[in-house]
Amino acid sequence: MTRLLWLTLCIIFVLGFTLKSYLNSTSLTASETTSPVSGFNSRDITLFGENNQPVTLFTSQDTRVRILYFGFTRCPDVCPTSLAMLAAALNNISAEKLQQLRPTFISLDPERDAADASYQYAQYFHPMIEGLSAPLPVVTELANHYGVIFKKTALADSTLTYTLDHNSYFYFVNADGTLIKKVPHTFSPEPLVQAINDL
Repeated sequence: MTRLLWLTLCIIFVLGFTLKSYLNSTSLTASETTSPVSGFNSRDITLFGENNQPVTLFTSQDTRVRILYFGFTRCPDVCPTSLAMLAAALNNISAEKLQQLRPTFISLDPERDAADASYQYAQYFHPMIEGLSAPLPVVTELANHYGVIFKKTALADSTLTYTLDHNSYFYFVNADGTLIKKVPHTFSPEPLVQAINDL
């Protein structure tokens, strides 16, 4: 019985690792590309947040480092885990370092995630995390620029009708939109705390 249990656990681990590797390496974006968008201008990106108010994500007036996470509010496991780890990391750094950060959740599912819903979802995890949404072409351009991969997948016999397959990274970004580094999905806040301390 013990041998069967270990075999089952090994199979689950291998399947989980294979799925994670697949999502992190396969082109799944709406445009079927993960290459940075040519001519991308971070200044042109406007998203929407609390009370559907427009939000300028990149501006020289706000020098904080952005920690961007792309997901969707109906994500069953990956997004909640990632945002919980981000919240834990924010709770484990100094107030001085917190002032230098702008953690942001960006919905890949604007069809169902209105701006205010995205904001409320992010706030559930931590009051510092902004929740933003935008029309799909805007979100897709931004996601493609950082190599975010995602794909709409139909769900048979489900009231949700579809879900999104997506990779899971935290993107550390300068005020002008340039990528500093990215940290993969984690089940511990330590990699995020370390990345913040290294900045």
